[in-house]
Amino acid sequence: MHIYDYDLIVIGGGPAGVTAALRARELGAKTALIERGRLGGTCTNDGCAPTRVLAKAARLVRDARQFEMYGLYAAPPDVDFAKVMERTQQVIYQLQEKKQLIAHLEEVGCTTLHGVGNAKFIDPHTIALPDGRTLSADKFILCAGGSARRLGFPGAEYTLTHSDVWSLKKLPESAIIVGSGATGCQLASIFATFGAQITLMDVAPRILLSEDAAVADMMLNEFRAQGIDVITGIGELQRIEREDKLLTLTYTDQGEKKDRQAEAIILAVGWPGNLPDLNLAAAGVEANRAYIATNDLLQTTAPHIYAAGDITGRMMLVQSASYQARLAVENALLARRNWEERLVPHGGFTDPEYGGVGLTEAQAKDKDCVIAVVPYADMDRAVIDGHTNGFCKLIVERSTHLIVGAHIVGEQAVEIVQLVATGMAAGMRVEQLADLELAYPTFAAVVGLAARELVRLLGIVPVSEEWRTLNPVRGAEWERKEG
Repeated sequence: MHIYDYDLIVIGGGPAGVTAALRARELGAKTALIERGRLGGTCTNDGCAPTRVLAKAARLVRDARQFEMYGLYAAPPDVDFAKVMERTQQVIYQLQEKKQLIAHLEEVGCTTLHGVGNAKFIDPHTIALPDGRTLSADKFILCAGGSARRLGFPGAEYTLTHSDVWSLKKLPESAIIVGSGATGCQLASIFATFGAQITLMDVAPRILLSEDAAVADMMLNEFRAQGIDVITGIGELQRIEREDKLLTLTYTDQGEKKDRQAEAIILAVGWPGNLPDLNLAAAGVEANRAYIATNDLLQTTAPHIYAAGDITGRMMLVQSASYQARLAVENALLARRNWEERLVPHGGFTDPEYGGVGLTEAQAKDKDCVIAVVPYADMDRAVIDGHTNGFCKLIVERSTHLIVGAHIVGEQAVEIVQLVATGMAAGMRVEQLADLELAYPTFAAVVGLAARELVRLLGIVPVSEEWRTLNPVRGAEWERKEG
């Protein structure tokens, strides 16, 4: 029997990697975690957390616009962009200090090597570090994450990715943002609020293509009302030329060549896995385009190597990465449990916010579902706070009354959708959600309004108190209103 340095080596120190290492130690495996740079991963260091800091600053700017409405008088805030960016770094440091990841990992007995550069396979059970050290293991969990995609066309060297944004010291007066997914829309919303002239463009036929169409439609209208120029359905990006401070982007639109000028061009066009530096071929691991190919056990084509997080291309969110990491470690060390698509609420810190969970209306089209949409203007809290733009859409399966989807645009949408996701995960029927006594006045009340509208549309009349419980007595019946 071959003797290895470790039972299991985790490559990558983001949410997936740290979770994998901790779970491996819980299961008694001698474990090492290798991180090329700083522990914490993209979300803490380069993504969600710093983006949320920018969103907070933008929110304060927007709130100041309501001062006069409430009898308050002050000059509109000036944005010191360098100070805002300094704040993002302060928050990243505070999060690192709060989590104390290195101390926590070492406390549980995990060997932790960080800031060591890229680890690469030299054979199926051995990795080498840039300083010449080698480490071997019986099993591996690959959690190396992803990176912002860069495009190759003439002048592309002038572009920034969202990862480059954190190094900006000055807010560009104008910017073209290519890519209208969550990242592109958040940057467009934030920079526009700070005062930049923004063009948001995409090859897709609409913005936020993975979201419910009603969400995309409302966000498009809101963006345009804020002065953001949105162009969808473009063709290829052909070239970028620089002249003094301005960049000129040449692209095709409906077969016609067009030019756009801006001080900055930011690409938000995807997030491929960090594969090239791993030398996967030496380990017998195959890639599926930009990501590592895995089966439902999160096992790669090398049976002793598993993968989790962004590098797999599955549900690239922090909460999903942690779930995948636990599953991968358990499958590597003892169990055989398949990955399953779970309810994962998500959203964007735009103005207004949007959030979603479960099926979109288009995905529910072939199912027998009932849909209710309630505008934010129907809520007292929205009127009180002066934030009446928005809606809550709930999608319910007619036969079971189970909630299968929720999509929200408006104030606190990202928080509110968590309420619906919790109910969905608990198997609540819409009548149970409608019966919740939610605090007044809150934005979460929009969920209750939508649920009660669905109860009305379904014609539900409870005949037993059993309907109030999460586990109703088998055989509890329902009557429907006639007519």
